[in-house]
Amino acid sequence: MPPGTSIVIQVAPKERAQAARAFKHGMKLKSEGKLDQAYDKFDRAAELNPYNVDYITAREFTRQQMVMQALQAGNKAMQDKKDVVAMADFRRAVEYDPTNDFAIERLRDSLPQDMQPESQPMRVVEQSTLIDLMPSNAHHDFHFRGDARALLTQVAQAYAVVPEFDDSVQQRRVHFDIEDVNFATAMDAATKVTKTFWVPLSSRQMLFAADTVENRRNLERMSLRTFYLPEVSSDQQLNEIMNSLRVLLNLRYIGAEKSQQTITIRAEQPVVEAAARLLESLSSGGPEVLLDMKVYEVSSMLARQIGTALPTQFTLFNINPSLIAGLGQNAQNLINQLIASGGINQANSTAIQALLAQLANQSSSILTQPFATFGGGLTLFGLTSGGTGITFTLSVNDSNLRSLEHVTLRAGQNDPATLKVGERYPLVNATFSPIYNTPAIAQVIGNASYQAPFPSFYFEDLGLILKATPSIHGAGDVTLKLELAIRSLGTQTVNGMPVINNQEYNGTITVKDGESSVVTGLLTRSDELSLMGYPFLSQVPGLTYAASQHDTNATGDELMIVITPHIVRQPERNSFAAELPSDH
Repeated sequence: MPPGTSIVIQVAPKERAQAARAFKHGMKLKSEGKLDQAYDKFDRAAELNPYNVDYITAREFTRQQMVMQALQAGNKAMQDKKDVVAMADFRRAVEYDPTNDFAIERLRDSLPQDMQPESQPMRVVEQSTLIDLMPSNAHHDFHFRGDARALLTQVAQAYAVVPEFDDSVQQRRVHFDIEDVNFATAMDAATKVTKTFWVPLSSRQMLFAADTVENRRNLERMSLRTFYLPEVSSDQQLNEIMNSLRVLLNLRYIGAEKSQQTITIRAEQPVVEAAARLLESLSSGGPEVLLDMKVYEVSSMLARQIGTALPTQFTLFNINPSLIAGLGQNAQNLINQLIASGGINQANSTAIQALLAQLANQSSSILTQPFATFGGGLTLFGLTSGGTGITFTLSVNDSNLRSLEHVTLRAGQNDPATLKVGERYPLVNATFSPIYNTPAIAQVIGNASYQAPFPSFYFEDLGLILKATPSIHGAGDVTLKLELAIRSLGTQTVNGMPVINNQEYNGTITVKDGESSVVTGLLTRSDELSLMGYPFLSQVPGLTYAASQHDTNATGDELMIVITPHIVRQPERNSFAAELPSDH
């Protein structure tokens, strides 16, 4: 382009007014939720006035909002197992923005599993088009004394660029001397002298304005880019990344969509590029390890009864005086009545036998049990046992329970992985009752219609709780910080609350990648032997089972936990450098 030639790009007042009306109508439609119609109005306003940043920004954000709504509908359809509906929603998102890689990726996700492409650590799902200024590569010397606008015009035209000036550029006298410099060096020095800044309008046209905060906010060409971070698993991590970018790069326009795991940045092109490099290094994924946990548990019980149960209690009584006392409470009265009436005498043995048979039917009579006699006359005694006789026992009960819990957990660097095997037991921690009595309360309590409020309770985790926090080293070693707790319900209670038995183990181990390690092995065994029989005789080797009964109870519990770490991703060691604008 010949020196001295200038190109002025202006928007006609009529088109500027039409653009303003279309933008106002679009804002109204957007507030009513009609995003499709609002997008058409914003697109029309940007077409009529392409140099208004508000029109372009409103159009791009509306399009992104439509894409996000379609993606959310598709994600919900996939969760409900409606693959066809999800595919239609994702296709609609692609129609809204054919360049949206994220929408294309979700459309591919709705396809069968074998057709899904591999995921990337970080992807750009939205970005704006940039305008690159293309000055000549020549070097020039400048020795200037005069007006600021004239200096900027001379420097721009020297590198085949057409300058345009904003009304904020002030007329001031400047001195400018520099030799053998390219466009970037000359323009940087000239804008510092004139206290201005410039923005590109096209590949060969630039606009100068006074270097103020307001002018930079209105005129600086901003780049808009949306990043999808698939490796971010929680809202807290997304907020931490966003806050780090805001502080490190001094970003004013940055937002996050937590449901879609995206971060949108609007800033100068170098700042956006630096944010992309930083996000790539952060979201490429930290070190991860796959923990293969196996829990072996064996419980055994043996109950055995062998031997002969002989009577061990005997009753000795005198036949003459004590027999009558042991026959029952009404035996003496009955005998006296029979003697007085002449019903029995010494010669009437049949009647005596009938009397004894009648007395034998009484439950408290000694005659209900067999007995032996010895002695004679006044020294006649009887001997009876208190048991039921001789019982032979031969029984065994043997049971074994084997269980295996095989769990695979994926954990990141210093991110704990927790394994719980057991149950949740409810415990009451508060009950409610009236602290004073009233006639109304007494009435409902009296007629049994009072209903107490529902008590407050909480759940206590019982069983095995294992927490492993991995730390991955570059040499293929994995350090595991282990916290093991075994909690069970005790047999004792305190104020109606059961006592919780607790066993804990804390430790740290370091193993190689793929190397198995036995974290803990627990063995509990209980043996109980009871012997019931005659003293001394039950301990004779040949007569022990004939003269006594042996009860054996043996229980045992074995627990073993094996952890095998497999490194999925090693720590990243790449570094990068980015050049930022002078105000960052």
